[in-house]
Amino acid sequence: MQDFTGKTVVITGAGSGMGRAYAKAFAALGCKVALCDVDREALAETQRLIRADHCLFMHVDVADANEVLEFSQRVEAELGPAHIVINNAGIEGSAQPSWKTSLDTYRRVMEVNYFGVVYGTQAFLAQLQSHHESWLVNVSSIFGLIGTPNHTDYCGSKFAVRGYTEALMCELKGSPVNVLLAHPGGIATNIARHDFNQRFAQHYLTTSPEAFVEALIAAIRKKRHRLVFGAGSRKSALAARLLPLGILSSVIWREMKNIIDTRHYPNK
Repeated sequence: MQDFTGKTVVITGAGSGMGRAYAKAFAALGCKVALCDVDREALAETQRLIRADHCLFMHVDVADANEVLEFSQRVEAELGPAHIVINNAGIEGSAQPSWKTSLDTYRRVMEVNYFGVVYGTQAFLAQLQSHHESWLVNVSSIFGLIGTPNHTDYCGSKFAVRGYTEALMCELKGSPVNVLLAHPGGIATNIARHDFNQRFAQHYLTTSPEAFVEALIAAIRKKRHRLVFGAGSRKSALAARLLPLGILSSVIWREMKNIIDTRHYPNK
């Protein structure tokens, strides 16, 4: 896809961070943008910043399949069938080891980060298939390529997005729908909201959302199907491909042990 003018672009989690950066970038390209977020105030701020002739803003919890379906129906009715869908919405995990992470936290992280992607894909797939060319962008993470301490909930959800999307990519071969699996590295967003995540955020989250969005738009133009971009992403992706798992886990622990909360680790 080279010309984005007039295309309908759907972005979940558009209230801040990469979601807001996507919205601003695609609006600037002349797209019709459909934006949703669970945070009403953040979405209202994005609405204030967007300059586009055709916009739709809707409060949506992507963990609720019915809300996502209603969003998709409004998009089609008000802006026309989606050409590009970016399943971007996500939340952080507990930032604690697995034995200190509640089952409720695991469920909530999976509901938003994984099932939100599934619901968004299912709700918009027929619209995407109605065009000669369309794009489905599912956002995993560099933590969908490597497992890291204190992130079993988050990594589990992002590995799930990766597996789902790679399988879906096979199923959609020969269809009008192109699938792009995105693995952002350390992007400077506000996803790390808890105090105990701040050392991690300051150390790793250094690439601007705008830089990532620019790389993603270029990937669509070049018809690429995987994007690994952001602070530390290429090094991590290469290590995941080349290092035996036991060695990789040792390397990751040495890299991260000084910037995570280790109070609940025995003998560390």
